[in-house]
Amino acid sequence: MTLYIDPPAWPGHGRMWSHLVSDVSYDELHAFAERLGVPRRAFERDHYDLPAHRYADAVAAGAVEVRSREVVRLLRESGLRRPKGLARRPGS
Repeated sequence: MTLYIDPPAWPGHGRMWSHLVSDVSYDELHAFAERLGVPRRAFERDHYDLPAHRYADAVAAGAVEVRSREVVRLLRESGLRRPKGLARRPGS
């Protein structure tokens, strides 16, 4: 199981955020997030948004650090990318 996280470089709500993704399945992603104690409401279409202060926790738990462009590439190549505006698939 490999999960990926980009650096906390995305501003929002007075914080900086990272994206946590899987290149295998949403089930794998949800299970990893649950082990980290990340609430399901942090899931957005195809990734979890993690605040900067949780970045080190995700890496310590096994998430691989990648650049933001790599996150998008991994999602696209795995078929898990869900651009804004697309309907959610069952089980997500």
